[in-house]
Amino acid sequence: MDSRFLRNVILKSLALFLALNLILAAVNPAVLGKISLYNHLFPGRQRLPFGEDSVQSYNLSLYNLDAMFASLIIADIPKPTDEYRIIVVGDSSTWGILLHPEETLAGQLNAAHLSLCGRPVNVYNLGYPTISLTKDLMVLDYAMRYQPDLVIWPVTLEAFPDDKQLSSPIVANNATRMDDLITRYNLHFNPNDPELVRPSFWDKTIVGQRRSLADLFRLQMYGVMWAATGLDQTYPVDYQHAQTDFNLDVTFHAIQPPEQIETHLAFDVLEAGYQAAGKTPIILINEPMLISTGQNSGLDYNFLYPRWAYDQYRQLMSAKAQAHGWNYLDLWNLVPAGQFTNSAIHLTPAGETILTGRVEQSILQQSCP
Repeated sequence: MDSRFLRNVILKSLALFLALNLILAAVNPAVLGKISLYNHLFPGRQRLPFGEDSVQSYNLSLYNLDAMFASLIIADIPKPTDEYRIIVVGDSSTWGILLHPEETLAGQLNAAHLSLCGRPVNVYNLGYPTISLTKDLMVLDYAMRYQPDLVIWPVTLEAFPDDKQLSSPIVANNATRMDDLITRYNLHFNPNDPELVRPSFWDKTIVGQRRSLADLFRLQMYGVMWAATGLDQTYPVDYQHAQTDFNLDVTFHAIQPPEQIETHLAFDVLEAGYQAAGKTPIILINEPMLISTGQNSGLDYNFLYPRWAYDQYRQLMSAKAQAHGWNYLDLWNLVPAGQFTNSAIHLTPAGETILTGRVEQSILQQSCP
């Protein structure tokens, strides 16, 4: 082979590789997430991609919101004119840890075959594990493009502390989206907070993006087994149940009684969620939690919440809901302690049925335009 020809091939290959890196670094690679086989080659997923055992669950965690939403059944738009569309945002209890999709709040509401305003109700599960109001706001803000008629938003105190807002990986790895949310909703966060991951030029190249690009590909490939099995998480026969005995520590996120917790909570993010929803009504729910009767349960309701802090939170939520005219359901003690699984907020299918019945009542009370 001619040495000059070989040299030219190598140089052109290097030039092409360099050009592709420069293009990828200059153009946000997240746009690749909008290309999806879901809702085309195989059905859309019933909840956002999340998983730590991809081999058994046919699922994975990634940070590309475009790809995550493109994999969902709700992305099969346009919205039908005869559909009353409800989206449910929230944490892992909404997503449904240890629950099959049909056992979640959204799944059980769909099974009820509700009708509202002369239209059949379809409910879409947009919950995502990790507890953070800011994560919920990011998901809700994105989801409004799907034109919901109603938003259901279960929350819990653990989602409110300032130190939880940017630590959720989906938030930390979407710094540009956070910049936009901070500006549009005048949030109190510092855009230069070290929690927010700011990729360098090298991070944006093909080499730097190899993990995220591989995740985009893997998400599509897992669609084959998802379509065949319907599995998107593992369901262990044995798991560690929620803690019911506690020590004497009553600290809540480094806050000690009798300090007031309000100044440490991100209520501005909750209010931003209402701005994001615009004229779309929201049912705001203080979600059920385990109330222990075990050791030191006189000090702590559960592993997450000292009684003094949670009681303050309930008072604050009630006052703010009344002041703003929010449709607010305080369902904190709705579900018996025996209907929780591996945490103080994860419900059994029977526990979800209790919650669903109460939420269904509130849905059917909605006024029609």
